[in-house]
Amino acid sequence: MALNAKPKKYKYPLCYDPYGPRPSPLNKIVELAERIAALTPEDLFLIGPALRDKLRHPKMQPISAEGMDVGTQGGGAGAGAAKVEEKKAEKTAFDVKLEKFDAAAKIKVIKEVRAFTNLGLKEAKELVEKAPVVLKQGVTKEEANDVMEKIKAAVGVAVME
Repeated sequence: MALNAKPKKYKYPLCYDPYGPRPSPLNKIVELAERIAALTPEDLFLIGPALRDKLRHPKMQPISAEGMDVGTQGGGAGAGAAKVEEKKAEKTAFDVKLEKFDAAAKIKVIKEVRAFTNLGLKEAKELVEKAPVVLKQGVTKEEANDVMEKIKAAVGVAVME
């Protein structure tokens, strides 16, 4: 092999397709696509459910966006209107925060924190000593009230945020 040999240059495709070239679609598929594209928006809205029923696909369950920060999709007046609606929506997820506790009842508070957080003794003790600290995040109002009552019974002060 020569020392001054130039490396071979290969032509790479613009887009790599591992399955190779695909055959062109059948004429009936092209005609069907053209007919679908020519439908009115109302009819297009009904195609999905009709195909799902015809092909016996299971109905998709809605996905909750609760707790996710999806941000604003648009700008201008639409974003302002979205914020107003967001403020009107009732809060469903709450955080329970330990504000303070009686030093004499520290052991009781640690036991209660261990009961509903599933932490070990050392972790629960460190958490309680950091007060004010969030004990549970994203819980329902009923569960938050339950936790607050238990902390209050152990001579501590907890608030719901």
